[in-house]
Order: sequence, then C-alpha cells, then structure tokens
Amino acid sequence: MRATSETDNTPDWASLAEAAETRTRRKRWLLVGGGVLATAAIAGIVATAIVSSNSDDSNRAGDKNASELPAPPDLPGGTTEPEPSFSSVAPLPPPNPKDFISSEKKDTAPLSVDTLFPGKKLTMTDRVYGKGATARTGTCASATQGGLGSILEANGCDQVFRATYSKDGIAVTVGVAVFGAEAEAKKAAQQAQGNVTPLPGAGVPTFCKGGPVCRFTANSYGRYAYFTATGYTKAKSVTSGDSKAFQTGDDLAEFTFRQIVRRGEAQASAAATAPAG
Repeated sequence: MRATSETDNTPDWASLAEAAETRTRRKRWLLVGGGVLATAAIAGIVATAIVSSNSDDSNRAGDKNASELPAPPDLPGGTTEPEPSFSSVAPLPPPNPKDFISSEKKDTAPLSVDTLFPGKKLTMTDRVYGKGATARTGTCASATQGGLGSILEANGCDQVFRATYSKDGIAVTVGVAVFGAEAEAKKAAQQAQGNVTPLPGAGVPTFCKGGPVCRFTANSYGRYAYFTATGYTKAKSVTSGDSKAFQTGDDLAEFTFRQIVRRGEAQASAAATAPAG
C-alpha cells in the first residue's frame, strides 16, 4: 500500500516540462507580435512626421520666397532719349583727281612755269638735276621743231611751258602743251612728229642742234601733252644702248607726269573739303 502511495505523489516531470514549454512558446509569440506591432506603429509615426515636415517646409519656403523676393520694377512707358536716325541718301563718292585735269572747265588752279617746275633743282631717288632756263608761250608752234607745231595747233593747243634740267653733261628740255580737253592732248601725243625745241641758257649750253642725235619722247595725261628732248651738251649722240641718257630723259618725263597728277589731286582734295552751298 505504501509503495502505491509513494508512486502517486511523485511529480509527472514530462507533463510539467511540456506545460513549461507551452508557456514559453506563448510568451515568445506574444513578444514577437508585440514587437511587430510596435515597429509598424513607429514606422507609421515616422512616415507621418516626414510628410508633415515636408509639407510644412514647402509651405514655409514658399511663404519665405514670396515674402523676401523684391517686387519687379515698373517698366517705363516711354523714354525721353532721342532715337537714332539714318539718312536714306548714300554719300557722294570722293572726286576723281583726273576729272579736274581732263577739262579746262574744272582745271582752274593757277598754272605757270613755277607750278609745273618748282624749285632750283630736281631730285629723283639719289640723282639730282640742276634747273636751267624756263619759258612759256601762247604760240605753241614757236616752241617746237620738226612738224610738231602744226600738230599741236591743229588739236587746239593753248600754250606751252618749257624747262631744262642737266646733270653730268646731259641736258633735257621738257615741254608741256596745254589743251582744252583730254581727247585733244591724247591725239596730239599720238600724232607727234618732231619735238619741242631744246632750251639752253642759265648755265646749260646749246644741245641737240647741228648734227648730234638726241632722244625725243611724247606722252599725255589729262588735258596735258608732254615731250622731252634729251642730248649731250657736247658733240655726242645718244645711242639706243645709252642707259645714262635714257635714265635722265625718263626721270624728267616721270617728274612731269607726277606734277600733272599732283595738280589733279590738289584740286580734288580742295573740292572734297569745300563747304556745301
């Protein structure tokens, strides 16, 4: 009987262990479930706070920008500054210098031996020529020889200017015949026969007379025909290969051409700067 009683009072360890395990699992699930609910609740609160914060910041930024930006200035309805104006008329082209020396109607500047052949000497690069005698005549044929006079007069020559230059025993007489129009001067130069009469004096002896051969040239520019007679001051002829004599004659022809061009340029410049009226 004692044995049975001792057996009934012994604890059922297996049941106790199972019951303890069941309680432990129930507590664990309660803890896990509570943690999930808590996490979900916290996440909701944070999300709500972020949305609310963004909304407030956006509103505050909008309010701040609207209040702090300066108001645009009032644009003026008109201005007192004058507006630029442009003429529809094109400016006139500058005068052509050659126009002034191509017709006696426009070529009105003073004309004389001194305006055509100024100074007492002539310098071309490094070559210096002394000026001798000068002359002017209204009877064009009297300043010519060999048939040139009749050609000048037939084309309407008004006057002839002459000047002589010399250097190293070579002398050149330049003759400038003046006409009323360019066409007359050009025709006279093209028809030229003979030449201007060499002009001695003022230290230059007679040349190109009595036998020695001389070199003659004829050219024109504008209403001016100009001629050269080049020869030695001693009894010596100018030959085709005589570079020294040719150089002297070419220098004087070039100088005369430049003087005529300058005459046109000076008158064109004066006309361009003259006041209108």
